[in-house]
Amino acid sequence: MLFKRAVDLLLSGAILILMSPVLAAVALAILFESGRPILFSQVRVGRRLRNFRILKFRTMVVESNGPSITVGGDRRITRIGRILRTTKLDELPQFWNVIRGDMSIVGPRPEVPEYVHMFRERYERILVLRPGITDYASIHFRNEEDLLSRSSDPLVEYRDRVLPAKLDLADKYLRERSMMLDLRIIFQSALVAFGPASISGSGNVERHKTAAAEK
Repeated sequence: MLFKRAVDLLLSGAILILMSPVLAAVALAILFESGRPILFSQVRVGRRLRNFRILKFRTMVVESNGPSITVGGDRRITRIGRILRTTKLDELPQFWNVIRGDMSIVGPRPEVPEYVHMFRERYERILVLRPGITDYASIHFRNEEDLLSRSSDPLVEYRDRVLPAKLDLADKYLRERSMMLDLRIIFQSALVAFGPASISGSGNVERHKTAAAEK
């Protein structure tokens, strides 16, 4: 765990320094399109069920209201925001969360308290780890918003099908975790950020759940 933490700090610091021109460009683009705030923060549940504030570049209009999940074609998302979400550049500020100790680079994605309470026993087991910027679920559910947009009730689809599948994948990571696996997930995450869709339909939810359960 100490070695993983040292790697997290080293990589996160290097990425924030190397990507500083991109961070500045994104911040200016958001500012020019829709003003302040540039960053979005939200309460998420972290290691040992402790709350923290996750940081992202803002991708929605200011003071947007609506459901806690987003779907493809959501009108709250700005033009710049769509680009940031597609390329995952909106998540770059989370490397600061890693430096602060809230998160790891690889680990189960942090959820909002509402959903953690629904699956508390499972999260108690999973969140012995720091939540991460990327994990198995980030790869398998690369285009989650498009999947949810095809459902008649996206909130129910997320709660009853997508989130349990993500938890199965988090359990899989908990069993298999290693530095080599972390490096593989980081590499695959970089590929899918600019690659083809990782999800083609809701049938894939069951396939991911089955694969995780069999491992």
